[in-house]
Amino acid sequence: MGLKSVLCAKIEMKANKDVFHDVFTNKPHHVSTMSPLHVQGFELLEGDIGTVGSKICWNYTLDGENKISKQILETIDHEKKVLTFKELEGDVTDKYDSFKATLHIETKDEIDLVSWTLEYERPNENVPELISVLNFVVGMTKAIDDHHAN
Repeated sequence: MGLKSVLCAKIEMKANKDVFHDVFTNKPHHVSTMSPLHVQGFELLEGDIGTVGSKICWNYTLDGENKISKQILETIDHEKKVLTFKELEGDVTDKYDSFKATLHIETKDEIDLVSWTLEYERPNENVPELISVLNFVVGMTKAIDDHHAN
């Protein structure tokens, strides 16, 4: 059995809090325009955009290398503004036993936050924590926020 890990980040937003939920639910194909240094492409593989069970593929750059991630949209909660993506195949699951990313939009003390939770399983102690992926989602989130705030 592998080593389970969870990494979290909360980023204060300048843009309207509904922007992130809308982008990742209804307009994921626009992410590459909003954050081109991070995401270069999006493809709908199966299903409909914004529906549970739809399968998607992201082309992105991590640590200077081109990567892919084929994911399934596992959950959508429009009321709580929560989305969960599970990687089915790609560069992360080539090295890790599992990977899931949850996006949650929340308000705390009148501050709107984009919250990312990365849950994954490393096969052994020699496989590093996914700090670079956490830094990636923080950078992508800030770029999307800047795009909408300006």
